[in-house]
Amino acid sequence: MSVRMREAFSANLDRMRHEPTAKRIRAVLGGKPVVDTTRAALVWEPRRVVPEYAVRADDVRGEFVPARGQSMDAAGAGVAMPDVSRRPVLDPSIPFAVHTAEGDELDVVIEGRTLPGAGFRPADPDLAGYVVLAFAAFDSWYEEDEANVGHPRDPFHRIDTVPSSRHVRIEIDGHLVAESTRPTVLFEAMLPPRYYLPREDVRVELTPSDKRSICAYKGHASYWSVTVDGRPVPDIAWSYEQPLHDAADVRGRIAFFDERVSVTLDGQQRDRPITPWSPPPGG
Repeated sequence: MSVRMREAFSANLDRMRHEPTAKRIRAVLGGKPVVDTTRAALVWEPRRVVPEYAVRADDVRGEFVPARGQSMDAAGAGVAMPDVSRRPVLDPSIPFAVHTAEGDELDVVIEGRTLPGAGFRPADPDLAGYVVLAFAAFDSWYEEDEANVGHPRDPFHRIDTVPSSRHVRIEIDGHLVAESTRPTVLFEAMLPPRYYLPREDVRVELTPSDKRSICAYKGHASYWSVTVDGRPVPDIAWSYEQPLHDAADVRGRIAFFDERVSVTLDGQQRDRPITPWSPPPGG
C-alpha cells in the first residue's frame, strides 16, 4: 500500500532527526567569525518543523558552560498544524530554549561575552560531539558565502512559484477586497498555497504596517493593513519587496492570510486552513 509522503514525514516528527550537510557553515558575532565548519549537521528536535545547526564543539571559537538560566517547559508549547501533525508542533515562533530532547542546556561564552542558553548538547549517541546552536543568538549565518536569514534552510523543504490564470476572489466579512485572474501561486511544503496578486487587483487601499517577518526561503516580508466597511483590519496581507532568489516571481505582489479572509477559487469557496497564523479560538 502506498504511503503519502506527508504521512511519512509526520511519522518521525516526534523523533530526534538529523542530516549532515556538505556546506561550509559560518556564524558571525560582533563582526567576527566565531563558527567556521565543513562538518555541520542540521538537527530537528522532536516536534520541531525547522532545523538548527549542530557543530563540533572545537569548530566554535568559544567555550560551553552549563546554562545558568531556567529551562522552559515544552509540555504545553506548540501551535496547531493539523495537516502536519495531530500534536502541536514547534514552529520558529517557539524559542530555542524549549527543548523536547534529552540533553544539556549550555551558555556559550565567546571572548567574555555570554550567550545565555545558546547551546544544547543532545544526549543522542548519533550526535555525540555535537552542540546545537541557537540561530538567533548570533548576528549572522552563512552557507558558503550566502547569508542565511530566519533559520537554517531545510534541504527537504522547498517553495515553487508558478503563474496562474485561476480566478481568485478575496473577501472580508462579505466585502470584496481583491480579485484577480493573474495570480502567482506560491506552493510551500507543509503550508497552504498562497495567492500573490498584482497590486492593481487589490480593490481597497493598502496601508503599510510596522510589522516585519523573516522567511528563510523568501526573505523579509512587509505587512499591510486595510479598512473594510469602516473597520480596520491590521496586518492582513504581506509582500516581499526584495525577495530571495527562490521567490523572485512574487516581488512586490500582495498575498492575504487565507486563515483570516474568505477565498473563492474558480467559483468554489475554500476552507480556511489552520496554521500558526490562524486567529485564536473565538478571535
